[in-house]
Amino acid sequence: MNMKRMYVFFLATLSVLSMHTSGAEKPNIVLLFADDAGYGDFGFHGSRHFRTPHLDQLAKDGVRLSAFYVTGATCGPSRAGLLTGIYQQRFGYEEINVTGIMSDSSKLNDDEMGLPTHLRTMGNHLQELGYRTAAFGKWHMGAADRYHPLRRGFDEFYGFRGGARSFFAYPHPESIRHENRIERNFGQYAEHEGYLTDVLADETCAFIERNQQRPFFAYVAFNAVHTPMEPDPKDAAEFPGLQGDRRKVAQMTLSMDRACGRIVAKLKELGLYDNTLVVFSNDNGGPMDKNGSSNYPFSGVKATQLEGGIRVPGLVTWPARLPAGAVYDPPTSTLDLLPTFIAAAGGDPAAMDGLDGVDMVPYLTGENSGRPHPTLHWKMECRGAIRDGDWKLLRFPDRPPRLHNLIDDPGEQTDLSAQYPDRVKELFRKQFDWEMTLERPLWMLRRQEEAWSSRRTDEFATPPAADY
Repeated sequence: MNMKRMYVFFLATLSVLSMHTSGAEKPNIVLLFADDAGYGDFGFHGSRHFRTPHLDQLAKDGVRLSAFYVTGATCGPSRAGLLTGIYQQRFGYEEINVTGIMSDSSKLNDDEMGLPTHLRTMGNHLQELGYRTAAFGKWHMGAADRYHPLRRGFDEFYGFRGGARSFFAYPHPESIRHENRIERNFGQYAEHEGYLTDVLADETCAFIERNQQRPFFAYVAFNAVHTPMEPDPKDAAEFPGLQGDRRKVAQMTLSMDRACGRIVAKLKELGLYDNTLVVFSNDNGGPMDKNGSSNYPFSGVKATQLEGGIRVPGLVTWPARLPAGAVYDPPTSTLDLLPTFIAAAGGDPAAMDGLDGVDMVPYLTGENSGRPHPTLHWKMECRGAIRDGDWKLLRFPDRPPRLHNLIDDPGEQTDLSAQYPDRVKELFRKQFDWEMTLERPLWMLRRQEEAWSSRRTDEFATPPAADY
């Protein structure tokens, strides 16, 4: 072999080795998680009023999940399913949120309520696979020390243990419940400077910078756009065509979009973006009467099992593996995020007992042409829902069930239960079979809270206007 051919062969070999090494590198993982956002309030979902240019670009860079579901219609249960990859009803975390309330059934005070400590989170699993892990923002998995993020698989924490707080520093934080004060790591309480959405982006970017030489996982749980409705003063002139909370939530969404953009920009600046798995989603449907959000084109709101309460935005971007600008229509779930992350990190989710999700990547790349979930379930007390294929059955404690075909009727306006009684019976059987696998709820709703959830099903039984 002459020198020229040897040189060409050397370059080719080096290229193959480089590709192999690059393919073997564990991706970084960033989970961007909004709070109480409306399905229709994003540019990538066609909003005509709100501006989300950075998230719109993220959608163009990856795959948009058009039928992405949470496991519960309120913050706490939804996050319990997300973090464990298990239906939260399987371990008794079925009802409402765990901080700031008292359980009627168990008489536990709220400090004693949280994500059961025998369960492992996505943080635990990724730590074992060599990742540096961090949680930023809203935790809401229990206020007691034993539920703290640093004891649940996260190496670093900056945020608050509770479910909601001001976006600005409290002038007298000593008068605020401890779970709603800003905390760094464990027990280091100090209020932030500036607007909290921006601060969470700052902290995430600093974490990425510190850990750029090793695989990392950042769980960024914004408290935007949850109440209180406190937009950043610098956006006071934005969205002059909107009024009241509708204008405020647009401004708060703009702030969150900028924060997401800064985090993605940091990944690009450090040359990490192509091999970073980035997910954006939300914990439940928007509470339209509380924060001015819109779940268009769906009926229902937070705390209901109509589509507007449980179908949420879903973006998955990983330039090294996933197609750009794609839309994936079969139903997927936040249950799928943990096994997707584990598989991407080199683990084997199939070897883990009890997971209810699947690795989404083979489905999103087209390697697997089946449906990730033929059937999905929801339950809170007597209320329940099941999506089987494109059919959805809603069960209520105070009225007959409803049956909808979500392809023909995504707004759930036409009840087909009288036309298809056999299908109603079939879906009831499937739901009952699933419920036989569940644990007794660890705590239950107060009666007035149960009535509140049922009332909202009636109040938001039709989709909002497109130009709301």
